[in-house]
Amino acid sequence: MKFALKTAAALALTLAGTGAVYAQDVVRHGAGSFPISSAVEIPAGKTVVYLSGSVPSVINAKAAKGSLESYGDTKAQTVNVLENIQKQLESLGLGLKDVVKMQVFLVGGPENGGKMDFDGFMAGYTQFFGPTAKQPNLPSRSAFQIAGLADPAWRVEIEVTAVRP
Repeated sequence: MKFALKTAAALALTLAGTGAVYAQDVVRHGAGSFPISSAVEIPAGKTVVYLSGSVPSVINAKAAKGSLESYGDTKAQTVNVLENIQKQLESLGLGLKDVVKMQVFLVGGPENGGKMDFDGFMAGYTQFFGPTAKQPNLPSRSAFQIAGLADPAWRVEIEVTAVRP
């Protein structure tokens, strides 16, 4: 009987301690003045949501199908993709504030001599994340130049990981 009581008491303490872990918040470590987190800690018990890569939608239906003009430049594509991600997150009961990790794939097109337009990407990104966007929850982030995406006019693909609060 004493063993059963001790076991029950130990289990109760363990569960009580687990409750404290579940109540913890996501911790974001700054990266200086750059609008990303250098690291993000996710406590036990949080639900992690992985979104597939999102690519731009046509923003100019009058432009030739599959042309860069139909999707816009890197900045316009970044804004479009982040708006699409925002809508997808909202459909899941989440928001951009819940994004903890972002991977960005940028294509360098002939309009930039084959180099990715990182400045254009940042001009779009900082509309959603960073001090001017008033979004205090910054994700950790990586950005890569890649050879190409499924549509030759796409310059941006973004995938994110979010945590349910």
